[in-house]
Order: sequence, then structure tokens, then C-alpha cells
Amino acid sequence: MLVLETVVRIRREYAGGKAIKAIARDLRVSRKVIRKAIRAPEGAFDYQRKVQPLPRIGPFQARLDTLLEENEVRGRRERLRMTRIHDLLVREGFEGSYDAVRRYTARWKADRRKDAGDGVTAFIPLTFKPGEAYQFDWSHEDVEIAGKPMRVKVAHMRLCASRAVYVRAYPRESQEMLFDAHARGFAFFGGVPGRGIYDNMKTAVTSVFTGKERVFNRRFLIMTDHYMIEPTACSPAAGWEEGPGREPGADDPGPLLPTPVAVRQSRRAQWLAGGRVPALGGTTGTPGTGRADRGAGAGDRAIRAAADAWTVRRL
Repeated sequence: MLVLETVVRIRREYAGGKAIKAIARDLRVSRKVIRKAIRAPEGAFDYQRKVQPLPRIGPFQARLDTLLEENEVRGRRERLRMTRIHDLLVREGFEGSYDAVRRYTARWKADRRKDAGDGVTAFIPLTFKPGEAYQFDWSHEDVEIAGKPMRVKVAHMRLCASRAVYVRAYPRESQEMLFDAHARGFAFFGGVPGRGIYDNMKTAVTSVFTGKERVFNRRFLIMTDHYMIEPTACSPAAGWEEGPGREPGADDPGPLLPTPVAVRQSRRAQWLAGGRVPALGGTTGTPGTGRADRGAGAGDRAIRAAADAWTVRRL
């Protein structure tokens, strides 16, 4: 194979009027190669072999392909190294080197990656049948409770077909609140879909393996068995597998929870009506007294009370 400097020199001398025979004699290159370098576009001159001869591997090519295919389906820890595959071929009479097996394996893997999707229809379903599946995920929202800024966790359950959504706020993402969100969500929708899509949350998935293999939490599996749900976990960093509306509130720019101003206006309307106003701290105060819980634990009780009062029903 000619280097680029030689190709450029051939093209330059030929453009200067020098004969092909003279160029071939000076550079000690055949006239066929000189013509090919002259006709090459923009000095590109490379050689690609159409048929790769396999003098050593040829008789053992079918056996080597079988070993490589069997090795691909094995687990990562059970796969054979190339030295081991070479030893197996040597025991069967192979006289080639280890490098020949290694180079053939590299080409074999490259061809499989290149041809993996040829002739195969691959798609991600973006439409669902009614009642087929739902998506569940958490988000966090910053709110003001009892005059203090707080962050609450919001459970989102969305039906994949109609995209109807149930949203409920909680103080944290514990497993008890995960179960409560499911029970209230199914009661809200009036039924239970057949499959649930989750985003590898720790309260549901214990271990994440390659592909779709997961080890689900035991208590979470008991809940899915109670409702006869098939849990499905998405691949890490593959949000498109959850379908539309994966990110909670992504397609709804409005606030998930009432603003503090709206809460104060609602409480003032109740006070003017002469009714008893439920305090966010968990007590009930009379109009004008402004009584509220004080002391340790008032923040958590306020969040729980706000979660009960701020359940959002949006379709």
C-alpha cells in the first residue's frame, strides 16, 4: 500500500508531463498501481481486500463460530477467554496462532453489531390499551406551610392510555407512603391496570442488573401480588421507555399544589363564614383566636395535614 506522500508525488509528476512508464521505473512501482493513484479522487488511495483468506482458521471456522455463539449467551462470569477458546481449537487439531483467533473474533463481533438490526422491525410502543398500564414516580415540590418554606414529596400515578393522573403529597418517599399512594390512586381511578411502570426507585427495586433483570423489594412484590400487577422497571438513563408524561408535571406547567396565597384566601373565607378553621398543625381553632400547634413535631404534622387537604384531582 502506498503512503500519501508517494501518491501525491505520482500525481504531481504525472501532471507535470512525466510518462507513467518513467514514474513506475523511478519509484519501482507497477504501472497498474501508478494508474490507480492517478485516478484516485483527491489523493485517496486505499486497498480493501474483497475476500479474506483464512488458511489456518478456514477448516475450523464453523467450529469457532459455534464456540463464539455459545460464549455470547453465557453470563459475564461464565464466559471463556480467547486463550481458552484457542486451547479448545488446538486440542481439535488447529495449528494457527492465538492472534489469528483474536483477530477473527474481533471481526466476528463487529459484524454482529453491524447486522444486529438488519431486517428486524424494532419499535417502542407509544400507545397503550385502556387499562393496560400506569406509570408511577415521585417529584418534590417547594411549598410554604405554617409560614415556613418546606419541601414535600409528591406521588404521581398516570394511566398510560388516557393519561389521567392522580397526585398526592407526602412528607417523604417511604414504602408505607408508596403503598398508600397506590391504594388511593386505584380507588381514585376505580380499578387496577394490569402493569405498572417504575423508574428503579429504591422502595420498589433492590438490585439493578444488565438489561431488564431486576430484584424487586419483597414487600413491594407482596403489594403487586395483592393487586395482581406486573411490575416493570425501566432501564437506567432510558426515560423514553416510560412513554409520554414520564417526568412528573412535564406536560402540565401549572403548580401541582395550591399556592400559599390560595391557602390563606381559603382559610380567610372559612373564617368569614363563621366556621371552625382546621389549623395546619393538626388542631382546630376558633375564628380569630389563631391557635395552632407549637413545639417539636409540628412541622411533620403540618405536612401530613396539608397532604390530606391538598389531594389534587386532575384529568
